[in-house]
Amino acid sequence: MDKLLTILIVQYKTPELTKICLRLLNLHTDLSRVEVIVIDNHSEDESIDWLKSLPFVKLIERPAMSGERVGESHSRALDLGFEEVKTPLVMVMHTDTFVMSDDWLDVLVKPFENEPNLAGVGSWKLESVPWWKKIGKAIEDGVKYYLLAPFFGRKWGERPERLRNHMFLRSHCAVYRTELLRQYTDGFFGGETAGKKAHHQLAEAGYELRFIPSDELIKYIWHLNHATMVLHPELGGKKTSKPSSLRQLQRDMEKMHYRDILANDKLDIPVTRSSPTAGSTP
Repeated sequence: MDKLLTILIVQYKTPELTKICLRLLNLHTDLSRVEVIVIDNHSEDESIDWLKSLPFVKLIERPAMSGERVGESHSRALDLGFEEVKTPLVMVMHTDTFVMSDDWLDVLVKPFENEPNLAGVGSWKLESVPWWKKIGKAIEDGVKYYLLAPFFGRKWGERPERLRNHMFLRSHCAVYRTELLRQYTDGFFGGETAGKKAHHQLAEAGYELRFIPSDELIKYIWHLNHATMVLHPELGGKKTSKPSSLRQLQRDMEKMHYRDILANDKLDIPVTRSSPTAGSTP
C-alpha cells in the first residue's frame, strides 16, 4: 500500500515530549499509510538512541550551526526533512503537538479529496480561548481599530500593515500538497517564521490555504503552546520563562495522563490495525 503522508517533526532536547508525541502518534495513526521523519537539532541526549530504536521512525541528525537562531534552526530542519518526502501530502508538527483521537488524520486529509486547488490545511493557533477572553479581545480591537484609528493616521477599521494578512498555517499542525510546496515555495525557512513565506507564496500562486477553527481541531489534537521554550528558558522570552508558564505546562500534561504514556514502552512498537484509517490519496 502506498504511503499517503509524511509527518515531519523537529526535536531539540525535549526527550519526554518527543516520547509522548510519537507514542500517541503510533497509538492513534495507521502507520501503514504514514511515514514519520524526526529531525534532531543536535540534542545530544538520551532521545537519540531511543529514536534509532523505533521501527516506524526515520531519524535525521542535523549538526549544530554556529550563530543560528531558534526559529532558523527549526525551519532549516524542516527543509532538511522535506528533501526526503516522497508522499503526496506532507505534514509538519511540533513535539508538543499530541494527537488524541483515531480520527485526527481524516480531519486534516479529507479536505484535499476532490479539491485540487487546496494547497494546505491546518491551524493558526491551536488553543481553546475562554468566552470572556474573546469578548475582551473584541472590545480591545474595537477601541484600537475604530475609535483610535484616526489618531494614528489610519482609516476607520483599518489595521496596521503588520497585522494585514498576518495569519498563516503554523508548523505545529499543518498539511500541504507536497508537489505544490516544492513548485511554488522556497520551503519552510524562507527567512521568516517556519511556513510563513511558503503560505503567502502558495496564496499568491492562486491556491487556497484553509484554517480549521481551533475549537474544532482541539477535539482531535492538543498543542502545549511554547512547551519547548518553557522547558528551556534560555531559548525563549520573558513570557515563557515565568514560573507560572512551567506550572501551566505541568497542569496540561497531567490532564493527558502523561506519566502513563511515558511508562508504556509497548507503544514503541507499531500498533497493528485491521483496516486503513488515514483516508485515500488525494
